[in-house]
Amino acid sequence: MIAQRKDDHVRLAIEQQHQSSGRNQFDEVTFVHHALAGTDRPEVSLGTAFAGIGWQVPLYINAMTGGSVNTGVINRNLAVAARETGVPIASGSMSAYFKDPSCAGTFSVLREENPDGFVMANVNATASVENARRAVDLLKANALQIHINTVQETVMPEGDRSFASWVPQIEKIAAAVDVPVIVKEVGFGLSRETVLLLEELGVRAADVSGRGGTDFARIENGRRRLGDYAYLEGWGQSAVACLLDAQGAGLPLLASGGVRNPLDVARALALGANGVGASGGFLRTVQDEGVEALVAQLTTWLDQLAAIMTMLGARTPADLTRCDLLINGTLRSFCTDRGIDTRQFAQRSRRAGATDELTGNAR
Repeated sequence: MIAQRKDDHVRLAIEQQHQSSGRNQFDEVTFVHHALAGTDRPEVSLGTAFAGIGWQVPLYINAMTGGSVNTGVINRNLAVAARETGVPIASGSMSAYFKDPSCAGTFSVLREENPDGFVMANVNATASVENARRAVDLLKANALQIHINTVQETVMPEGDRSFASWVPQIEKIAAAVDVPVIVKEVGFGLSRETVLLLEELGVRAADVSGRGGTDFARIENGRRRLGDYAYLEGWGQSAVACLLDAQGAGLPLLASGGVRNPLDVARALALGANGVGASGGFLRTVQDEGVEALVAQLTTWLDQLAAIMTMLGARTPADLTRCDLLINGTLRSFCTDRGIDTRQFAQRSRRAGATDELTGNAR
């Protein structure tokens, strides 16, 4: 039954990708164009660092799948693409492995095909400390993702209905494992209040994983005989809304959910993300066109991200936080209601320029 559920998730996620309208709240974030702001391409580095973690690139393949023969093949192809491009990668939820150790190979292939890469194991918030350690050990993981997904569990026919233990369990796991713990949503977003709580729990980073990409409420409703939870489709906040909401919260942030192209990566980095992940679009590519097409896609994204940074004058991903942004549409309304002054983002280069004059640093 678990293997069938994993295969259903892949099938329904790809169907969503094919049916997507293509628009989301990333389109409501616009860079102010400064015609003489550019730098030289050799001056641009894609390296990023957060929570003691260093990545060569700020792009990662986020958690997807594992637990069945078919998903093991998908994970192998994803791992090959990660190896060939130097992109970090996360496994899908490893709950299936805890229930049936015979499917271990559908997850461990991520490390077998990518022996020197940055690999993240993935467990849910009900995992025992022992199982969290097993997950890390199986993948020789560099970090551990804990996914939180109350909306998905609520709609899932066989899902959990008890969530009160999640907070203390996350704290226990974060204190017990020997690798950094990253807590991520599965596409419904993390509010500022949640990010602040995660910092208190000892989590090292948070992946806001917002609305706009794969909708797991829709996926799980598609598995229900009556499809009677359709009204929960579209629940939550977008990744860009979450990044705006969590400004200055203190915990390093990653962003995923609805990331469609290198410009979305640049937008998320400019809003304070230390790294940006994608899943659904990469899954569609590897399933429809094969692993070589995914390698080409990842290579193109990284090259075009560097080109956008060159145009904007950002020598590092962190420098994008000095670029001016306009916040428009429904995203601006969200900011107003949450007490976020969007004008500050439109004038950042002026403040950065004034700081450079005071410190004597070159722009």
